[in-house]
Amino acid sequence: MTAHPPDPDFGEAVCTALRSQVEKLGLSIGDEPVWAEATFEEATDPFSQEVSVVAYWRGKARFGKATFFPDGRIFAEYQVLLPHPEKADSYIDSVQIWGNPQKLSGEAVIAEYMK
Repeated sequence: MTAHPPDPDFGEAVCTALRSQVEKLGLSIGDEPVWAEATFEEATDPFSQEVSVVAYWRGKARFGKATFFPDGRIFAEYQVLLPHPEKADSYIDSVQIWGNPQKLSGEAVIAEYMK
């Protein structure tokens, strides 16, 4: 079975929401992720047997993944890999978003440098 990309408008909204999480921190990852550069696969949940569409961004400086669940929910994560703007011992590993087309929430994943 071939994976069919989600609605392009929703895909663009997901990309915008990921970039917005980075911008909230005063940082930028430029125009990444680019919806048109995503590749798609299907993933079957081993418990529910529901089939989700997974978008991947790979092959550049950053990796990202967005899972579009059959009920309309989404979970997406995109690498940032930039120093934290206020904490010298930390960096922004990635940003995450979740929700549905009507309401997307998100947060940054912060990591400390190895000492």
